[in-house]
Amino acid sequence: MTVNEDSFTDWKNREEIAESMIPIIGKLQRERDVTVLLHSRSLVNKSVVSILKTHRFARQIAGEELSVTETLPFLQALAALDLGPSQIDIGMLAALYRTDDRGLSVAEFTAEAVAGATGDNKIECREPRDVVLYGFGRIGRLIARLLIEKAGSGNGLRLRAIVVRKGAGQDIVKRASLLRRDSIHGQFQGTITVDEANSKIIANGNEIKLIYADDPSSVDYTAYGIKDAILVDNTGKWRDRAGLSQHLRPGVAKVVLTAPGKGDVPNIVHGVNHDTVKPDERILSCASCTTNAIVPPLKAMADEYGVLRGHVETVHSFTNDQNLLDNYHKSDRRGRSAALNMVITETGAASAVAKALPDLNARITGSSIRVPVPDVSIAILSLRLARETTREEVLDYLRNVSLTSPLKRQIDFISAPDAVSSDFIGSRHASIVDAGATKVEGDDAILYLWYDNEFGYSCQVIRVVQHVSGVEYPTYPAPQV
Repeated sequence: MTVNEDSFTDWKNREEIAESMIPIIGKLQRERDVTVLLHSRSLVNKSVVSILKTHRFARQIAGEELSVTETLPFLQALAALDLGPSQIDIGMLAALYRTDDRGLSVAEFTAEAVAGATGDNKIECREPRDVVLYGFGRIGRLIARLLIEKAGSGNGLRLRAIVVRKGAGQDIVKRASLLRRDSIHGQFQGTITVDEANSKIIANGNEIKLIYADDPSSVDYTAYGIKDAILVDNTGKWRDRAGLSQHLRPGVAKVVLTAPGKGDVPNIVHGVNHDTVKPDERILSCASCTTNAIVPPLKAMADEYGVLRGHVETVHSFTNDQNLLDNYHKSDRRGRSAALNMVITETGAASAVAKALPDLNARITGSSIRVPVPDVSIAILSLRLARETTREEVLDYLRNVSLTSPLKRQIDFISAPDAVSSDFIGSRHASIVDAGATKVEGDDAILYLWYDNEFGYSCQVIRVVQHVSGVEYPTYPAPQV
């Protein structure tokens, strides 16, 4: 047999193993509300090739490819356990097992590592928590996709309604079509049907009511059977407590804003300060996409090296707020064609750092340039550190942060030498450290941080909603602090 034939046979064998993993992953999700991860990447609803590619991606992070032959035994061991709702990272299980010298079997090691999710320790499945979307634009539709995807066993979060202003003819059909197909993020993964008579969109079995309203004060959500809901305001029209309080109508318990909050509205970056949210807080903000991109790596660098001052320059994809062609706009420069120009504009991300990291005694400044790409941005974070270091040390540290720390869901790491912006469409991380572009000299460090300002940010919003609604399930093995 030739080398080529050996490689092809190996590939077919790994395909067969990956195929055998799919029903186990699906059953764990549907029946026990267990999400199987591989180095923080969900394997739920993934194809054979996607599972294999996710295993191969570990090579860029950990230095060697992770094989399905290595992770399958851990998955089989999980299937044999009496698990409660949780997220379990089989990539981390495999990595930790490699370094364990106690001679335990895979089944014994797995049972010990996830003991907090079994037996008397496990969390019982909760009743679904209602979610309402107020607005259905770019972020609203992506959040809808994520909520539908995560419906899983029927526990956790359930999208019950979307509130919009009524448009012209076939309003609901057109909105469903925008959910079904997206020019950037591709086809919806599943089926969507429309019940025009009852103003409903049925997506993967989830019945979602479209409520037409011109302002928040006109809606009584209990009339639609909605109770104790988390309302996610995607419009950005109201950003202070007084304005957002209008959403606290019958049936709504909490309001989450997908834009920077003003005044005393808490700005929450999941992974950094989500644990500061008070149980009785009814209104909060998820800050901006750029704030979510820079705060986690900024915290990581401050924790290890100390940060004396910094500047962030964001090269940001254009947004719906800009004009396609030159026309009047209330803001400077944003009236010029977004598709034809680089547009200097302001960013509030730097000032928002103080809300998310109040203990950071460093002045952070910022500015932004909008560029003619429809999605994925990059933040260039220039830092003066409290001590000198080397490029190799910083990269090793950030690689480990992305793998094992409590920030591993927020920070990703890539060493591919030819990575460009479109490679990060669909990334679920808040930011991705580009190893090849990183510059360190003495106490000066410059990090290049890619981020999908639409999808990655939407994932951060969902994490905040899960946290405040009480359905954020624990992750095993526990991240290293």
